[in-house]
Amino acid sequence: MRRQDPASRLLDYDLCVHIFTASAGMVGVCLTVIGIIRVVISLRKADLFVDDLLAGDAILYLAACLLAYWALRTRHHKRNHRVERTADVVFLVALTLTAVSAGLITWAISVR
Repeated sequence: MRRQDPASRLLDYDLCVHIFTASAGMVGVCLTVIGIIRVVISLRKADLFVDDLLAGDAILYLAACLLAYWALRTRHHKRNHRVERTADVVFLVALTLTAVSAGLITWAISVR
């Protein structure tokens, strides 16, 4: 069995902390943008699907946040890395969806 050096373990811990804090903040950002879009939709009398996309995005960020928290709390080394990797992938998917949503919002505003 291979032992992991403390510097590498500290780096993994830092990654989980960053995913945890960034994901939690991005859930709030998604909810704020959904609220703003709902106001714009009610004023313009137009329906946009980007608010639904952002709701799904907020759920993905919440999943990444919970997975990162689980990785921080687990003591089993192999499970820790598996959960950490899953949190990382979910966070990157959510981040990509955020960029797509921003593009769709920009496109919807410039077209109307």
